[in-house]
Amino acid sequence: METVFRLQPETEFHTDEKCFIIEMLNTPGDETCSIARARVEPGVTTCLHAVRGTVERYVILEGEGEVEIDGAPFVKVRPLDVVHIPAGISQRIRNTGQTDLVFLAICTPRFKQDAYVDLENATVA
Repeated sequence: METVFRLQPETEFHTDEKCFIIEMLNTPGDETCSIARARVEPGVTTCLHAVRGTVERYVILEGEGEVEIDGAPFVKVRPLDVVHIPAGISQRIRNTGQTDLVFLAICTPRFKQDAYVDLENATVA
């Protein structure tokens, strides 16, 4: 089993949520946690979404922005702030700065795509 997982910048991909992701740790061998590096470009607000059954924490590394959690007013965030997002709660983040907003998204249990709920583009039946 691997014990050191190194950042692999070449694996970065763009999501429909309007951010760039590098999966740093997200393996079936560790169901308890996943860690991704997220990057949001200046002026971009990610799509409103929730993650069913998964608690998220954002650890802000670079840049400045604002987060909206559960419909509350946006709150400013800066490097080394930690944002706690309970499972199933609506969330989005906005880059208010002139440089990329970079943060770690730490999920427990690990993030799985089928738990992602797009609240911005959802259609009501």
